[in-house]
Amino acid sequence: MKRPDRLHYTGDDAADRLLAADPLALLIGFTLDQQVTVQKAFSGPLELSKRTGRSLDAQAIAAMDPAELAAIFQERPALHRFPGAMAGRVQALCSVIAIDYDNDPASVWTGAKDARDLHKRLLGLPGIGEMKARTISAVLARRFGLDLPGLADALPKHPTLGDVDSAEALAAYQAGKRAYKASVRAAPKV
Repeated sequence: MKRPDRLHYTGDDAADRLLAADPLALLIGFTLDQQVTVQKAFSGPLELSKRTGRSLDAQAIAAMDPAELAAIFQERPALHRFPGAMAGRVQALCSVIAIDYDNDPASVWTGAKDARDLHKRLLGLPGIGEMKARTISAVLARRFGLDLPGLADALPKHPTLGDVDSAEALAAYQAGKRAYKASVRAAPKV
């Protein structure tokens, strides 16, 4: 599997490099990618690392006192619009990684037999639903070169973060997403 030097999700070079280098950062970013901008969600892993004073480690985060982790998320500026809930979700994610994946977040995909197995593994992670699982699969295939039996056919046919390879591509992706949501809101209710 190749590794890009960065994922262009935040506009912050250090945060974008961390997402490409650290599988846990990528998974935490996707966990936080809910009701905040892509930039805010994917900046969270670097900020979490800074606030804890250490590199991201699933076992260490899982073992933290939940109130301490929530306080870290709530420090201004908060790591998320819903800092308490997201601290809990990130801690739950880290617990699954620590226990089920021997503290190796990359093994979620490196241990997958095929696209169906990868999808099942991703859906088993707290904070990862159907759409995020498909998007993570697209990122892994298109940005990291993950090649599993059946993966090409399982990837979303619509634009996802897996298609983002530059700041301009992120802007185009976000504009398309806003336009789609606006068209859904404007559609007549049946």
